[in-house]
Amino acid sequence: MPFPYAIPTTTRFRGITVREGVLIEGPAGWGEFCPFTEYDDAESVPWLSSAREAAESGWPEPVRGSVPVNCTVPAVDPEQAFRIVRDSGCAAAKVKVADMPGSLPADLARVEAVRGALGPSGAVRVDANGAWTVEEAVHAITMLERSAGGLEYVEQPCRTVDELARVRRRVDVRIAADESIRRADDPLRVALAGAADVAVLKVAPLGGVRRALEIADACGLPVVVSSALETGVGMAAGLALAGALPELPFACGLGTASLLTDDVVAPEEAFVAVDGVLPVPRRAPDPVRRDALAADPVRALWWHDRLDRVSALLP
Repeated sequence: MPFPYAIPTTTRFRGITVREGVLIEGPAGWGEFCPFTEYDDAESVPWLSSAREAAESGWPEPVRGSVPVNCTVPAVDPEQAFRIVRDSGCAAAKVKVADMPGSLPADLARVEAVRGALGPSGAVRVDANGAWTVEEAVHAITMLERSAGGLEYVEQPCRTVDELARVRRRVDVRIAADESIRRADDPLRVALAGAADVAVLKVAPLGGVRRALEIADACGLPVVVSSALETGVGMAAGLALAGALPELPFACGLGTASLLTDDVVAPEEAFVAVDGVLPVPRRAPDPVRRDALAADPVRALWWHDRLDRVSALLP
């Protein structure tokens, strides 16, 4: 029986204040189906394939037992950004920028505060979620790199693959592709177009751990595994991918548990980084708190209906 859940976020993130999804149980354990509500049924099919992989067949054997992660800094004021990084224990931080038009001055202050919290040896990366034009991106990246005292990479500065390639030719900072991979009909086009230096892979939008491993191998780019703001059930799949990759040159974006006010798994099994590291699980932890965080009846019906529609589209 599927279990729809609803968990408030600690701050507005990606435009949402409540994270919703469905937990699915199978012979191999639990999976999580949680495409964002604006995704249509066809775009949600890989998310269900990923959930079913976890629940029905499990994941490949890992090659490492733990994964370094970055902390995630939403579009908050500099003081809060500093606290988030300081309290995380992570040596890398991903900072949300370009959350609204004209936000660059606030972005610069936030990035500067993050650098202050990390110290000179920490890695600062920023994520624009495709918000900039090419000219805006080139200007913002130049300013942000100066404010940060160096950027590890800039994630998805523009929306299209062509724009990413144009920006990449004009800046010295690495360009990472996220949406251009996970929301693309052809996730390998980014590499073929020379549009990125780093591939950001998210398990659920790509259809599961095995499919993501195939894409990582085919694209030939260094990989960062990132979260889609899942609960501990879905986060386990991301960690399984990070644990199974042959190489893992960067900290992964899987330290997002703090962005949710609660979790469906027991507190002792939640994926909270210690000294910037998370363990690689062999299966998802049991969602023992699923009833306490159940969606209200109206939203539960909506998710059951969505699950039925997407299930009908599976091969």
